[in-house]
Amino acid sequence: MLDEAKLEEEDYDNSGAKRSWGTSITVDGTAYATSLFWQPLQNTSDPFQEVEDASAGVLEGADLFCIKGGKAPQFGICVSHEGYKSGELVAAVALATAMSNVASYVAVFKTSEGWWYTCIRNDIILSDGDMLFLDEEEAKNQFMSMLAVPDWGKKIAPKEWGIEDTEEIDLGEIMQRGARAKLQKIKALRGTKLLLVVVLSAGIVIWLLSSLINQLFLTPQVRPIVVPVKPKVVQKQAPPPEPKPWEKMNNPETVMRECYDKITSLMAIMPPGWQLGDLTCTPSGVSTSWRRELGRIIYAEKALDKSKLTFSGRTFSGDGNTLSVTLPLAAIEQRMSAPTINAVDLQNQLNDLFQKIGHPILLSMTTYKSPQGKVYRMLAFKITSTHNPLTWMPMLIKYSGLDIKVIKYSPGSKNWDYEGTIYVL
Repeated sequence: MLDEAKLEEEDYDNSGAKRSWGTSITVDGTAYATSLFWQPLQNTSDPFQEVEDASAGVLEGADLFCIKGGKAPQFGICVSHEGYKSGELVAAVALATAMSNVASYVAVFKTSEGWWYTCIRNDIILSDGDMLFLDEEEAKNQFMSMLAVPDWGKKIAPKEWGIEDTEEIDLGEIMQRGARAKLQKIKALRGTKLLLVVVLSAGIVIWLLSSLINQLFLTPQVRPIVVPVKPKVVQKQAPPPEPKPWEKMNNPETVMRECYDKITSLMAIMPPGWQLGDLTCTPSGVSTSWRRELGRIIYAEKALDKSKLTFSGRTFSGDGNTLSVTLPLAAIEQRMSAPTINAVDLQNQLNDLFQKIGHPILLSMTTYKSPQGKVYRMLAFKITSTHNPLTWMPMLIKYSGLDIKVIKYSPGSKNWDYEGTIYVL
């Protein structure tokens, strides 16, 4: 949410030049920084390069950061000229560590500065899960949109909101138990860089002293004139620009059609005395298995041959009671499918759409880190339905940046399971 809206002009009230979000709260006399932009941390032993890359790309101009350890390490970044200060305590880390026994929670705390919204899913602070709203209605709308996501360990909200299944918690009491992590400067010298500066400075001082002593006390020696050889400059070729992940994506319409066709083709194979199991389809193919009940291997082999399908793999287990096969999909064309909507708006649109049709959907934020360190955000979704892919296809393919990961069918329950992601701005 920070990278999408925090620094835009519409976040200011033109009449009074006042922002719609805040940077800090005061709890029992202690100031805590809020509204940081949070990202997953890959290299916990040396996080500074990741933090610098994020300050140059994900949140350009960020110059302060903080580390959250634990099961899912993260770093948060912010811009000092927005009101943040080096050495200031960070609210999200204090709360996350104090409530480390709860893997997922969504909360709004009423403070003297505004309404602090925070959201953690599977021990991860969501990228838009740390925001101090100055308007109560905005905070309440954000909180209500996240209630559509199931399986929260805790739901915390002001008592006066009167929202069912929520509780109000004393923020001051719980913050006292949390870690006191502080904002640090991103460009500060530390570790190897600091040691290198110290060594170089000491070398310069020694050289200056030796030169002074040589000039004052030692007889200068005549040295032969040596013409320096100009070093050969090797021109380094700049690396080519990294392609964005959505510049080459599988066409989701083709994936869904192919999965449906191949799954129905496999369901038509019915070896006598063999029971078909679940069928799982990815862009690389469909895999399934049959379990022997009363039949024989020869019956299964004849059924596969009669289907005229070209399998990329077909094997029997060592005891001859399980037959596993893999059926490839036809070639899937690649296309560009750039994101067109931010995370919050897309999440609200999908929740509203599925509320309209009365069907549940599970949404969660996730990220992809490119080989060059660029972080891209996606909204992951999961749907379980009795309707086949051709029914869901028109509803899903209208979202640019859509990537269908898995389609699974269970003959026993007659359910279709869909998993995928949609890139967001």
